[in-house]
Amino acid sequence: MSGATGPVGVGIIGAGVIAAQYLTEFAAMADIDVRAIGDLREEAAAARAAEFGIPRHGSVATVLEDPRIEIVVNLTIPAAHYAVSRDILAAGKHVWTEKPLVTTREDAAELLALAAQEGLRIGAAPDTALGAGVQTALRALRDGEIGEPRSALALMRSCGPESWHPNPDFLFQRGAGPLFDIGPYYLTALVLAYGPVDSVSAVGSRTSSTRTIGSGPRAGETFEVEVPTRVQGLLRFTAGTVAAVEFSFDDAIDRPHVLELAGSTGTLDLPDPNQFSGVVGLAARRDEDWTERESVGAVAGRGLGTLEMARALRAGRPHRLTGELAAHVLDVMISLEDATRTAESVAVSSSAEIPAPMPVDFDPEAATL
Repeated sequence: MSGATGPVGVGIIGAGVIAAQYLTEFAAMADIDVRAIGDLREEAAAARAAEFGIPRHGSVATVLEDPRIEIVVNLTIPAAHYAVSRDILAAGKHVWTEKPLVTTREDAAELLALAAQEGLRIGAAPDTALGAGVQTALRALRDGEIGEPRSALALMRSCGPESWHPNPDFLFQRGAGPLFDIGPYYLTALVLAYGPVDSVSAVGSRTSSTRTIGSGPRAGETFEVEVPTRVQGLLRFTAGTVAAVEFSFDDAIDRPHVLELAGSTGTLDLPDPNQFSGVVGLAARRDEDWTERESVGAVAGRGLGTLEMARALRAGRPHRLTGELAAHVLDVMISLEDATRTAESVAVSSSAEIPAPMPVDFDPEAATL
């Protein structure tokens, strides 16, 4: 809405588990006004509306047809991201989508082209990358605290979500698995730190063709596994730095996350990139001990990226977590998956502009519009 002022009208499509996380955070954000929620299961939308006091609920059309809604948050499963985001853009509204952006390079390119044609914005998770934890490390990197950037290590090793998630099937389908479900947190942080990726190589495996649900009303039910459940890769960045990564749902026990940035004079140890805050560790050359600092900056939950995009929309400036950035991270993930099949290095043809770190004083709860 050109020239609009005041809180930005937001609608939500998808009333599942993650919707509650977004709505809890939106309730504390004065610059966000949630106007409607829609779902294919209209009863689910009604339940969320009652839980959070949302004025309107119903079908997807309930959200798309509301003229007061400027940004629609797409919280559907990955396989539906493309179709739902396309419909949002076709309705003349900006998109914020959960990760991954879509599941194919072609769909990503089509969405970006449609948004550009219509003068609309696409923003995409993970917005944990805007939180105090990752941002404190990015500022330290920018300020030269580890010297010249050289390499990185990212490890996420778990036994998989089927033990606790009541409906884990989609997390093992195309567009998910550990690479597409958890990888975006680590890969987005790495791209923000070191810039675009130039090429990748990787190996991958799938230890079982089925998994068994361990909790909830479907406990004991088995489902098919469609994707690799362990991916180990090497990234080569355009700037000359490199990174080794591993994303696994195959470990016997959950292991601590690892995300380290190494430079010519030291190493940064980042907090879990799937969280918004935490302790940042720094070890300088020849020091045996790590020094630790509490992260500073925006501390919120899911919805921080939508808020940053909403404020950027009102200010007429670019938002930070753009569709182009999400499309590049998607390209990296698809390239890693391609490399597991070919056993060859795969070039990454896309790129993205890297935004400046978030202001330290960004206050999610302040009324700024």
